[in-house]
Amino acid sequence: MSEIIKTQAIVLSKINYSESSLIVSLFTKNNGLTSAIIKGGRRPKSKLTSVVDVLNFIQIILYKKESREIQIISSADLISYYPKIKSKIELTGYALAICELIKTLLVENESNELIFNGLVRILSLIENESEPPEVLFGRFLIFFVKEIGYELNLETCELCAAELKPNSRIGYISPSGFICSRCSEDKHMNDSELFNYLYCLKNRKKVNSFSEKIYMTGNQFLINYLKSHIESFKGLNSLTML
Repeated sequence: MSEIIKTQAIVLSKINYSESSLIVSLFTKNNGLTSAIIKGGRRPKSKLTSVVDVLNFIQIILYKKESREIQIISSADLISYYPKIKSKIELTGYALAICELIKTLLVENESNELIFNGLVRILSLIENESEPPEVLFGRFLIFFVKEIGYELNLETCELCAAELKPNSRIGYISPSGFICSRCSEDKHMNDSELFNYLYCLKNRKKVNSFSEKIYMTGNQFLINYLKSHIESFKGLNSLTML
């Protein structure tokens, strides 16, 4: 017997299925990552095709059956379609990278309202260009890393457990983590700018004083950090379009 579910969702991706249908990957507020089919979605007269489009924020009604891997979308209403994101390739690339991150690393049918709300918020911030998109991507990435259980330690030295203080000499030893001024001096290391940038991201502080280069360095660091903790994670294809 099918269960009727009404929930909000972000459309992560979609592919053609058969001659007339579409299969979409959704991140829903109530049911987490969900695969669903739009029957007849490829037909010109389909009312759902434009509503259930990639990156759209929608309200949907699903017919869900536990024994079925792909659920059925019966109706959908548009909440937001983020026109500015879709009009600029850089904004599109980072938004799609966030969607790819969720689709790749979250388990299907496990609700996570905190990550869902975080996704809706970051798409809104990218749409409004409140900060450079690479910074907003980094802010979401460091939040996401924490929420899936791999929080980056920016509080204590990985070698001696001393407190790590911003604007002091900081080093990094892979894969252990950041080390304090005393330990980094002993090893002739200095990754202070990277540490300070990540510290600002994690603690929701302004990053105006950093260069665009450190934005990119920070994002690559976080992606490599995920790779070192999740063997199956090979990176994000969406970033190659940037």
